Amino acid sequence: QVQLVESGGGLVQPGGSLRLSCAASGSIFSIYRMGWYRQAPGKQRELVATITRGGTTNYGDSVKGRFTISRDNAKNTVYLQMNSLKPEDTAVYYCNARDNDGYWGQGTQVTVSS
Repeated sequence: QVQLVESGGGLVQPGGSLRLSCAASGSIFSIYRMGWYRQAPGKQRELVATITRGGTTNYGDSVKGRFTISRDNAKNTVYLQMNSLKPEDTAVYYCNARDNDGYWGQGTQVTVSS
């Protein structure tokens, strides 16, 4: 089993920045990819960004050029730096880890509003 604990969400004005963190613990040796997904009210969960153990990244089209995913393998932590935030980025952001199974964090709310 893998446990994921997210932090860093909150309220920010349009154009602002936030950084999310996700710390993994438990049986983490087989995890090959971690990432972030988000779900806004009334919408399906969508890809934000993923990063492999080797550092290969993938981004959803709506966040390319604004968000950056990174990881610290020594700390088993993945980060999401979110810049130039827009109201449409408002959602619950979920951390995800993959080995032979998929694991989800509890989610952290990000609200972009003036």
